[in-house]
Amino acid sequence: MGIVNVTPDSFSDGGRFLDASDAIAQGLRLREEGADLVDVGGESTRPGAAAVPVEEELRRVMPVVEALAKEGIAVSIDTMKPEVMRRAIDAGCAVVNDVYGFRADGALEAVARAGVGVVAMHMQGTPGTMQKEPRYDDVVAEVTDFLLERAHALEAAGVARARIVLDPGFGFGKTVEHNKELFRALPRIASHGYPVLAGVSRKKMIGDFTGRPAGERAAGSVAAALMAVQNGASIVRVHDVKETVDAINVWMELK
Repeated sequence: MGIVNVTPDSFSDGGRFLDASDAIAQGLRLREEGADLVDVGGESTRPGAAAVPVEEELRRVMPVVEALAKEGIAVSIDTMKPEVMRRAIDAGCAVVNDVYGFRADGALEAVARAGVGVVAMHMQGTPGTMQKEPRYDDVVAEVTDFLLERAHALEAAGVARARIVLDPGFGFGKTVEHNKELFRALPRIASHGYPVLAGVSRKKMIGDFTGRPAGERAAGSVAAALMAVQNGASIVRVHDVKETVDAINVWMELK
């Protein structure tokens, strides 16, 4: 899953693809580099990020979703807002990726009978508050329980089990130690039978391990993505598609 942030303030590439034509060109480039999905988002979810009005989010993402879908790209819409979900689905998106786990009023209904894939992620708090002293008694158990509860809620609303993907939400209300515990527990999360998405690309945890700023975390991000696949992740959400595809292809040939 390649990332296209149509935002001015995303932590790694904010502003680079704010213009719709630049975002569309990036989505096409990511497909050429080997992305199976292109994840389009119009609201930054970096720690401390402020919410974006629905009208502004729609203005940012809809031209990109429409253009990429018309090019035959499997588009994922990265949003917490039911109205954005509905509009993107109408425009041909294939997946709805919700960092809020479809907890907003109307979110379950927006995806229930649309036939799209869904990614339900765990986040403690909101982007504005999530990194203010996150705490768990047992991070793996609590995150896993939350994800299974959301999966069951989606199924109860009419979403077929085969359409549901779970994301533990690395960095979303977690310390580095929480992230490490969850990463090592990916096989346990995947054992429940739902595909798992891992998104660690260029995140602060990669910087903590390498000492590199966001723009220099490609190598560390590729290593983490490869380990996530080895640990059972079915999808990795990445900025550096070409490098990640190459690493996974070499591993698959040599394993």
